[in-house]
Order: sequence, then structure tokens, then C-alpha cells
Amino acid sequence: MSDLFFGTDLLGELNRLQRQMDSLFTGFPASLRATRTGLFPPINIGSTDDSIEIVAFAPGLDPERLDVSIDKGLLTISGERKAPERETSDDVKVYAAERFTGAFRRVIELPSHADPDNVKARYVNGCLKISIGRSEASKPRAITVQ
Repeated sequence: MSDLFFGTDLLGELNRLQRQMDSLFTGFPASLRATRTGLFPPINIGSTDDSIEIVAFAPGLDPERLDVSIDKGLLTISGERKAPERETSDDVKVYAAERFTGAFRRVIELPSHADPDNVKARYVNGCLKISIGRSEASKPRAITVQ
């Protein structure tokens, strides 16, 4: 028999705790609560029968300052985004800045069937699009039944 006893129902207490935690963060913009630091650029990863497709959302970057490499099954995307020129006077005090500036590095573990010799990368409309071919042995194939 357990020595634990809750005078009220447990789910009700958890709900009350959640409301209290939410009230701690009222007044902060939702984007400050939702984002985690160090995750620039945000990425999407998907696959087709022939390749692994990675899209890194990185607007405002000079494509020549991006470095993409693969080593030991890890894809590394690194670079730097410079701070934009200030268009306003120095009298303006910034109270919210959501745009990331500075150096960044993302490392993505690739599946074992990725072919590091078959990689294409291009920067289009603020997105770094990387396509990594699959090894021939891992591609789906139809088998004829005899």
C-alpha cells in the first residue's frame, strides 16, 4: 500500500500548477517563450526514395559565407550572419530583437544509408537546400515473384 495520498484529484492539482506556471510568463512575447537559443538556422528534414532533403531557413545570409560539410555521418552547416546597418538614430533603445546575428553551427546526424559522395547544396530565396543521395543498396526496388 502506498503512503502517498492526495486530498484532491491529481489531475486537478497538475492543472492548477500549469496555470500558475503560465501566469509567471504573462507579459512576455510568445516568441520569447517558444524559441530555444542556439537553434539557428531552423531546419526541416525529409526524404524521398532517392535522397534525404534538408532545408535550412537562413534569410539574409551571403551564400559564400556558408560552409556545408559531411564527416563521419554528420552534416555540418555553419556560417555567420552580420548585424544589419542601423537605419534609425542612436537614440532608439531596442527592447526586443528576435533576429539572430553572429556565428552559428548546426550538426545533423545522417542515416547510415546517406551517400556522402552525392551531395548538392544551393541557396535560394533565403533557404539553404541540401540534397543527399541514398546509397544504391538502400533504395526501394521491386522484386519479381517467380
